[in-house]
Amino acid sequence: MRPTCTVFQSGEPYAVNLAPWDETTTLGDLPRLAATRWGNGEALGFKGEWQSFAELSARVDQVARGLIAAGVGEGDRVGVWLNNCPEWVHLIFAIARAGAIMVPINTRFRTDDAAYIIGQAECCTLITHDTSGPIDYWAMAREMVPDCERGGAGAGGGIASKAFPHLERIIIKTADGAGDAPPGTGHWRDVANSPAVEMAPELERRAAAVRPTDPAFIMYTSGTTGFPKGVVRHHSFLRNQAERVRVMGTTAADLMYNYLPLFHIFGYVDGPLSSMATGNRQILTETFDPEACLDAVAREGVTLICGFETHLKGLMEAQERQPRDLSSLRTGLFAVGTNSAVPVTRKALKVLAPMRPITAYGMTEIGANAALSFLDSTDEQICETSGYPCDGFEIRIIDPVSGRDQPPGTPGEIILKSYNLMLGYYKKPDETAQVYDAEGWFHSGDMGYLRADGYLRFLGRYKDMLKIGGENVDPMEVEGYLQGHPDVAQAAVVGYPDERLTEVAVAFVAPRPGRSPTEADIIAYCRGHIASFKIPRHVLFLPHLPMTSTGKVRKVELRQQAQEILDKGRD
Repeated sequence: MRPTCTVFQSGEPYAVNLAPWDETTTLGDLPRLAATRWGNGEALGFKGEWQSFAELSARVDQVARGLIAAGVGEGDRVGVWLNNCPEWVHLIFAIARAGAIMVPINTRFRTDDAAYIIGQAECCTLITHDTSGPIDYWAMAREMVPDCERGGAGAGGGIASKAFPHLERIIIKTADGAGDAPPGTGHWRDVANSPAVEMAPELERRAAAVRPTDPAFIMYTSGTTGFPKGVVRHHSFLRNQAERVRVMGTTAADLMYNYLPLFHIFGYVDGPLSSMATGNRQILTETFDPEACLDAVAREGVTLICGFETHLKGLMEAQERQPRDLSSLRTGLFAVGTNSAVPVTRKALKVLAPMRPITAYGMTEIGANAALSFLDSTDEQICETSGYPCDGFEIRIIDPVSGRDQPPGTPGEIILKSYNLMLGYYKKPDETAQVYDAEGWFHSGDMGYLRADGYLRFLGRYKDMLKIGGENVDPMEVEGYLQGHPDVAQAAVVGYPDERLTEVAVAFVAPRPGRSPTEADIIAYCRGHIASFKIPRHVLFLPHLPMTSTGKVRKVELRQQAQEILDKGRD
């Protein structure tokens, strides 16, 4: 029997009053529904400037018309390689209203990562910065698509790239919003500011034609093996978001501080979609700064924050350095519950009081959350579980070898059934088939167990996935890249515990005969080409890697070696 949950705010129970979503609602419908309900209420704050729900909805329609005028067609994939900014939020809904499909790209990715996604997703359009902070995105785009400068002028582009035959245009958001776009690209202002009123009837036709079962976005995740896989999600995932805000008790009285990257499923749903569902205000920031976050809690009365174990640690350390008034802080959803997170979460209940964190289990393939704790869960349930299965989810724990169900308290593989499972991995039918069994159960590759009280405990990944600062890192992907180095014969990547990031990557390298690469050589080879969080923190050299009789690297042995060598180095 599902536990009951009474939602409280300031000691009094209240009803969660959602926007009028139903089973026909699509992503592109949300801004208008929210504007109808909350109109001039503040929706989105960024660097001190606020947009109301009505203003945001009007902006979304303007951007959608601009995309259509630029040539974005129904079903086209639009790559968005932007740091957190209001334009990102506008694009979530504008791309959907235009009948296209968003492809978020991790802003920490560099040329090799981004090129793979743009090509594999068959993006027709790439929207990115010229520069953002110290990162020159245009230089990377030009490196990936060297023939782009021969494209046509205007937002419509006209790129004819041999490497990316589907890519028709690159749209650049300049750092100051002014100036000219680089040759062969379109300028964001031509998309965002042109009224394109002649496109209004076409926009209305397209928006009305989108069905809840149509793809809404393709979000790339490292998954468990090989290169990143594009998880195709349909619009019906909105039902899962409604469950999320009901459990959190979010209303228009709430103020969320969102530092999570919008290219990640966590930031994507807990910021913009939460606001559209409940009318809560959202302060969006470019990056996570725990000091600035807690200052906003004290100054603005922030009630909601979310994140990973890494964020909890940073926030607690900031509060201990300089205590603030956190009395407005009501709750937050955190992906904790693992063994390493238990002491962190227990401490957070005291240091970040009165916040009552809600713990969660989820992944991009199954929705933002498949399990959630409640506001009235016990301290033990909050700290030592990953939540209770959400409505519409069946969760089983099986022996990964025999397939038999495990009794409560016995670890096994977490498998799930739900309305909210992905449509599949984009253009990867074999990989999609591998994660579903004949009865339609999704096999997560994660280890966990169900407790006697029905709560789920996530223990880790069966396969060798690393979790670095909240990001999934597939060792096989990094190994494949390292083996492209001319001095590397073999490479294997394992995890090593890290107080701030949970774990970091350690690379074991067997050099080619007669070659003597250094740690600096290997790290320099990675820098600027793969995401910074994927780059090994340590590189250890062996004459050859330990192998099993079947030719597999003995990673258990390597983990032990890494522990011994690096622990000794700390002493």
